[in-house]
Amino acid sequence: MSHAYLINNYFNPNSVYTEEDFRRRFRMRRHVFERLLRDVQQVKPYFRQKLDRASRLGFSLHQKVTVALRMMVTPQLILWMKPMVHKEEYLREPNQEDLNRLLRKAENHGFPSMIGSLDCMH
Repeated sequence: MSHAYLINNYFNPNSVYTEEDFRRRFRMRRHVFERLLRDVQQVKPYFRQKLDRASRLGFSLHQKVTVALRMMVTPQLILWMKPMVHKEEYLREPNQEDLNRLLRKAENHGFPSMIGSLDCMH
């Protein structure tokens, strides 16, 4: 969903959809969504619109928040996650055997001692 589509259909004063349509689509009132936009933008830099490597604008704040909200309420996502949440092997801390296996695997791929940084970026 493009930024222009979102703004024209849901956020402009003369938007295509009514407040009731907005509430049905987003499961909250427009003023609550707008407050969420402001708060999220201040707290999480990820949600700010940025330029990509080709100097093109990336996804807008409205798009990112909309996608995040849609993912949180999507039944398919919940169905996909349920088996993992109920299995102890996905929720437990790694033991020494797990750490040794992960270190060996990382070293084989040229990333020694990567366990110190879970995102492997530092």
